[in-house]
Amino acid sequence: MKNAIVTGGTKGIGLEVAKMLLREGYFVTVTYAHDHEAVENCQAALRAEGEAFEIIRADQSDPQAIKEFVQEMRKKGHVDCLVLNAGTTHRAGLLGTSDEDWNRVMQVNVNAPMAMLRDLYDVIPSGSRIVFMGSMMGVLPHSVSLSYGVTKAAVIALAKNLVKEFDGTETTVNVIVPGFVETGWQKNKPEEIRNNICAKTALKRFAKPEEIADAVRFCLNNAFLNGSVIEVSGGYNYR
Repeated sequence: MKNAIVTGGTKGIGLEVAKMLLREGYFVTVTYAHDHEAVENCQAALRAEGEAFEIIRADQSDPQAIKEFVQEMRKKGHVDCLVLNAGTTHRAGLLGTSDEDWNRVMQVNVNAPMAMLRDLYDVIPSGSRIVFMGSMMGVLPHSVSLSYGVTKAAVIALAKNLVKEFDGTETTVNVIVPGFVETGWQKNKPEEIRNNICAKTALKRFAKPEEIADAVRFCLNNAFLNGSVIEVSGGYNYR
């Protein structure tokens, strides 16, 4: 059985991706950082799809935790799919961002995925799939979260550079760039802000997490898709 990792997979987009991977026949390892309550809900949701999964705490803000997680994954002998979904944000612009804020967001969103791929490289077989979760904020900058936008732009650059690292292996590296998605975080936004977002989106709504997971599935099943940045934004345009 092929092994897949979904970082930040206990809720929202990550959970839908994990469910999709179970349906695709993978053994799925889901990671989380702090939200223990989400773990119970995740277990129930994944069991509805199958039993071939595990949930492991691996806090991406802690480099040592990532090293320990990698060692566990290496014991499997092969990791055939990585969906690098986990992320964090800091809602502030330039003057409201401290060194600590900046470094934390960079560690979670960029450094941890890079280290994970580097240290798993020799157990990623030919023909594997690597999918990063980007953001429209890495394509169309917003002033509300400087660190998040910059790190998501870095994720796109990282993925494109990794294509060269996996050259000749038939392993593909792609980025899904969602617009605004109907997750718990977005549902709690004030109605005025939600309406403003919908007004900037041609389809006049938020994406469903399942629609983002379906874009990940496309990356898994199309062997010629490589180095691509796939926007799933509903026609979002900052204006």
